[in-house]
Amino acid sequence: MIIACDNSGAIGIKEHDSVHVPYETVAYYSFRVAVMECIAAGGQPISVVLHNFSGNEPWEELVCGIKKGLRELGLKEVSITGSTESNFSLLQSAVGLIVIGKKSIVQTTERAYSKDLKFAVVGMALVGNEVIDQNDAIAPLSIFQEISKVDGVLLWPVGSKGILAELNQMFANEGFSQEMVITNVDILKSSGPATCFIAAYDANQEEKLMKLAGGFFHPVKIKRSK
Repeated sequence: MIIACDNSGAIGIKEHDSVHVPYETVAYYSFRVAVMECIAAGGQPISVVLHNFSGNEPWEELVCGIKKGLRELGLKEVSITGSTESNFSLLQSAVGLIVIGKKSIVQTTERAYSKDLKFAVVGMALVGNEVIDQNDAIAPLSIFQEISKVDGVLLWPVGSKGILAELNQMFANEGFSQEMVITNVDILKSSGPATCFIAAYDANQEEKLMKLAGGFFHPVKIKRSK
């Protein structure tokens, strides 16, 4: 079993929220984060669990946001369940979301680092209101899904810690520094609700990945001292 989760706070339509967007948008992007992590780990999503702390009224809108993401991925047999905190009202919106998936025991989603391995970032690192204002720069879920099907490609969604931090989690023994990573995207900036992701792949796969990603493809070069 693969279990992935995401939380969002102060994002919604309440007066004291820091980012004001419809609850459908809140749930969509929260689902996006969790489902990308689930798929990247080799999971096939089977269920979504929604934790709603924003009151009874937003429930259907939150579910609509999840269903929007499921449609983009072509996933039809995924159950949605959850709970609402209805006894007490919060001043700010809050949502938690879990995606549960199944993984084949023979499937591997790990690779050892090699100097011959190539990297790319698909999408741009965006956070807060940028997610709404620049949504055409966000890597679509459909592209993430298609690239996840390419054998041997390692995918890693980028969250609030940024691209450099995620690279160091992908290959914990390598110790990438800012100076070593050469690309046209900001590797330190938060990527909010996984608006971009990292792909690690063999050189002979680059043409295929570039075709799948289109204009969202940003090459990354790792520069090592001699």
